[in-house]
Amino acid sequence: MNNGYINEQQFVNYLNGKKIKQLNPLYLDMMNKLFENISEESIIKSWRNPFLQKTDIYIKINDNIKRISIKCGNKNSVHVEPISEFIHFLIDNKIERKYIMSYLKYHYADGTTNGSGTNRLSAAEYKIKYQEEIDILNKRFNQNDIIGKVIDRFILKGNNDINYIDLLIYGIPEDFIYITREEIKEIIQNKINIYSTGVHFSVLSCQPLNRCLNNNQKYDSRRYCVQIKWYSLFDDIIEYKNNKVCS
Repeated sequence: MNNGYINEQQFVNYLNGKKIKQLNPLYLDMMNKLFENISEESIIKSWRNPFLQKTDIYIKINDNIKRISIKCGNKNSVHVEPISEFIHFLIDNKIERKYIMSYLKYHYADGTTNGSGTNRLSAAEYKIKYQEEIDILNKRFNQNDIIGKVIDRFILKGNNDINYIDLLIYGIPEDFIYITREEIKEIIQNKINIYSTGVHFSVLSCQPLNRCLNNNQKYDSRRYCVQIKWYSLFDDIIEYKNNKVCS
């Protein structure tokens, strides 16, 4: 079991079976954000989601169930999928063919759009040669017609569930911060004009799961997966909350 799973289970262990009046102030604040009409005697049920979905744990009070995503550590990966599914997502959302070809060239960085080239460039090397093309691609990827769909797929719902998460927690049971589904949307939509040298959707970086520059066959299959990372997750949450306090 990896550290992420252990962290999720520790949140479950803290919450499950407790009454609202037994929670420390941080958890109490979160519960009041999540649920309406709860009392000090309300009993909490919590459990881990056994499936690989955006929901990591469930929290239930009475008959009301909330879905929670939990992140911790640095360079948070928020989504991974086969590149074929990612390309279909772009097509379904009417991203023009020239931009799809541009992304495929960036993704494989071997002179092809299918990964069959022999000279693989690192991300840094590719940017030196093709930064202008990346910039043009990013202008298309950061339009309002696609960002909402991106948030749903990469953060809130994924591509294998019908339910949205209600809350995202960043941290460990003893020290965490959180944002609601609507706050996640606001943070990402408000930053679609940021500049990055890599391919991105707002604050979400888009890249191969592994460029496999040394041609190691053990990891070569990872070249055919797209990974979405929210590198600035903690900083973005803190900035957002500070701005709300000051506004």
